[in-house]
Amino acid sequence: MNNCLMWKKIFIAVSIATFSCSCEPSVTKKVEQAKATGEPQPQPSIIYGDLVIKEQSDYLMIPVNLAVQNQKQDKSWDFSRSYERNNSQLHNIIFYHKQDGVSHLLLNRKAIISSFDLLEVKTTGKAPIRVWLYKILDEDTNKDQKVNNKDAIIGYISDLSGKNLQQITPNNTKIINWVVVPSQNAIFLKIIKDSDNNKKFTAEDKINFIRVNLEKPSMGTEIISEQIEQESKSYILKDQN
Repeated sequence: MNNCLMWKKIFIAVSIATFSCSCEPSVTKKVEQAKATGEPQPQPSIIYGDLVIKEQSDYLMIPVNLAVQNQKQDKSWDFSRSYERNNSQLHNIIFYHKQDGVSHLLLNRKAIISSFDLLEVKTTGKAPIRVWLYKILDEDTNKDQKVNNKDAIIGYISDLSGKNLQQITPNNTKIINWVVVPSQNAIFLKIIKDSDNNKKFTAEDKINFIRVNLEKPSMGTEIISEQIEQESKSYILKDQN
C-alpha cells in the first residue's frame, strides 16, 4: 500500500514538472513573437508644402508641416485642402526673398497656424495696404494636454516679408470670422471670449467685435462695451419676466 502511494506521488511530481517545462517555452515564444510583431509608433517628420507665390510680394512662402504616418486628421481644422490631403499640420512658414535669396521663419516658437490670408486694401491716391492675417494656436487653454480647435485661436498680422508680427485679438478668445472694410483701412473680426473663465468656448460665452487699423496694426479695440451690452439687455429683456 505504501509502495503504491509512493509511486502515485512520484507520478504526479513528474507530470507537473513535464507540464511546466512544456509550457515555459511556449509562453516565452509567444512573448518574443509579440515583441517582434509589435508595430512601432509612428514618428513625426518635417515636410514642406507647395510654394505660395503672390505677385504683390517680393517673397516666396514655404509652409512647414508636421506629418505623422497613419495619424488621423482632425477635419475641423481650417487648413487648406492640400494640407488635409497630406495629413499634416502647419507649424511655421519660411519666407524667401526673391532677389537676395535670404530666408527666415515667421515664428520663433512652437505653434499651429490654422490659416493665413493675404489682405489687400486699395484706396485712390494712396499706396495699397498689403498684410498677412494669420489664425494661430499656441497655447493649451483648456488644459487637456493637447493644442487643437477647442483652444483659443488668436489673430496675428505681419507685413508681406513675414516680419513685424503683431497680435491683434486678445488672449483666451477665438476668431469666428472677419471682414475687411477698405473705406476704413480696417479689418473687423468677430470673436468669442471665454467670459465665464471655464477654459471652454460655448454658447454661454460672450461675442464681441474687434476693429484693427491695417495701416498700423496693433491689439484691436472691442466695439461692444460693457455699458452698451447692459443697455441692450435692459431694452430687449424689458417686460420679458
